[in-house]
Amino acid sequence: MNRSQFPEHFLWGAASAAYQIEGGYQADDKGPSIWDTFTQQTDKTKHHTNGQVATDHYHRYKEDVNLMAEMRLKAYRFSISWSRIMPTGEKNISESGLSFYSDLIDNLLAHGITPVVTLYHWDLPQALQDKYGGWESRALVPLFADYCRILFERFGDRVTYWVTFNEQNVFTSLGYRWASHPPNIADEKRMFAANHVINLANATAINLCHELLPSALIGPSFGYGEVAPFSSQPEDVLAAKDANQFNNDWWLDVYCRGQYPVKILHLLQNLNLDFEISAADDVLLKSAHPNFIGLNYYHGGTVRAPSQAQSDVVEKQLTNIDPYLMAADNNQKSPEHYLFQSVENPYLDKTDWGWEIDPIGFQIALRNIYDKYQLPIFVTENGLGAFDTLDSHQNINDDYRIQYLNQHLLELSAAIASGVEVIGYCAWSFTDLLSWLNGYDKRYGFVYIDRDDFSAKTLTRIPKKSFY
Repeated sequence: MNRSQFPEHFLWGAASAAYQIEGGYQADDKGPSIWDTFTQQTDKTKHHTNGQVATDHYHRYKEDVNLMAEMRLKAYRFSISWSRIMPTGEKNISESGLSFYSDLIDNLLAHGITPVVTLYHWDLPQALQDKYGGWESRALVPLFADYCRILFERFGDRVTYWVTFNEQNVFTSLGYRWASHPPNIADEKRMFAANHVINLANATAINLCHELLPSALIGPSFGYGEVAPFSSQPEDVLAAKDANQFNNDWWLDVYCRGQYPVKILHLLQNLNLDFEISAADDVLLKSAHPNFIGLNYYHGGTVRAPSQAQSDVVEKQLTNIDPYLMAADNNQKSPEHYLFQSVENPYLDKTDWGWEIDPIGFQIALRNIYDKYQLPIFVTENGLGAFDTLDSHQNINDDYRIQYLNQHLLELSAAIASGVEVIGYCAWSFTDLLSWLNGYDKRYGFVYIDRDDFSAKTLTRIPKKSFY
């Protein structure tokens, strides 16, 4: 197959999230988020790391944007912190918070960089968690709409691309099932109920955007990994189909078609893990039509039939939870027990952090999503977390990152050549940043930040080899 050229106006970019870079956690009028609270608990993050300072982007954003321009980025995806805009999540608005993001947007545009704004990247205002119980309450749907309305009205004249929720599959499972993210809950039924409320908020935000900004483009950003069967045995092939429905279609079908996959919904009902879906919910979900699907891709998965006993299959262990693939809990009967068992793929290498490296899986994911939903795709995250080190000349020779990105971009090019419509590609991430649970050792950026888990040090920005 001939590799096609990328489209003329393709958005080459990089990405970040507010809590992971901004710092300034009490600057101006900002209120606490659930992550500000969660990281104060013992043994929840590596070395008790948090985002109080992070990379201090809040005070150094002009320096960062200058580096983006030097790198010749065409787009920058960033998230807005709800509690920086509305300290309690409702009613009172912080003009200083709005000014920060307005200045950032203006600065990006002045350097020819397209802003891509994520409305929610995991940092719910703590006040809403305390008052309403967070995303378990339907009260958050209109409150999220109020917050979105402010952003649409203040920034809609300068922002075309909007992302509603980042990786809903990740923050609901880690926050409500595994108690490894806030709100620190381990209750599968509550997870599915909260997930439904977030679906309602997503649909409401999309409809509101279309109402207020008819020329804007909006869609969710989903952590997707195509699931493959361990063997060609029909039972394994069926398990892979079920795993894709459970890990991917459970969200994407709702985003794009307004309805849950029937088999998974029936299974949850049989396990008493279902939730209320009113007639009004059904109408709302079907009314929302995203303009694109945001794809965050790091790896896919491999599964075998749940009842199949094979001594040569290495099962995934739950001691290190993979946020992109559900894995059955050996101590309880979960939906996965009836659908599939996750296993290691013997044909793939892994990153320093144990994530499988599968560039071809990227092409497969792009083609399958586009074939199924016929919507443009915006690659909103893809990157390599690694232990980057400064050499004696203060250089970072991250050839492994260059190779990783090159392999994935070749597969992206092949997907485009196959007819997949792709808006842009935002690598994760522009600078090094706080890895939610793994501190500052897990580095993703094109730009090295001089800090570690124990000290903010100088916070000097040092471009890596991949930057050039």
